[in-house]
Amino acid sequence: MDFDSLIEEKSGLGTAGIVVINKDQDIIKCMARIAKFYKHESCGQCTPCREGTGWMWRMLERMAKGNASIKEIDLLSEVTKQIEGYTICAFGEGSSWPVQGLLRHFRKEIEKRNSSDPLIIKQNKNIPYLIDQHLLEEDNA
Repeated sequence: MDFDSLIEEKSGLGTAGIVVINKDQDIIKCMARIAKFYKHESCGQCTPCREGTGWMWRMLERMAKGNASIKEIDLLSEVTKQIEGYTICAFGEGSSWPVQGLLRHFRKEIEKRNSSDPLIIKQNKNIPYLIDQHLLEEDNA
């Protein structure tokens, strides 16, 4: 794995921090959790990051539950483009890139989950979220 080979895959090493997600996990729910992290960590100084991270998180939550329309997938893509390049620091841009990667590589899975077929939605609603370990501590309960 190097910078050049990842560029060919429309990806990158960024800070070289890598998140490995098991195929048994729900990638849409995982990304919703990552978007929630970015929303929480935004300093709120610039509007695209402050508002955009919240929009991304809420839309991904809807998509994870199968409650979004297919048009919202394109809207989410547009939201990420309104953040990228319009923030004071790189945090906002960095928050949009994982979502762009999700849409680029897992769009069919998102569309399938959010189609009008109730059986598809029901099958995917019971997959548990990743658990944030610090929330399990008594001080944070």
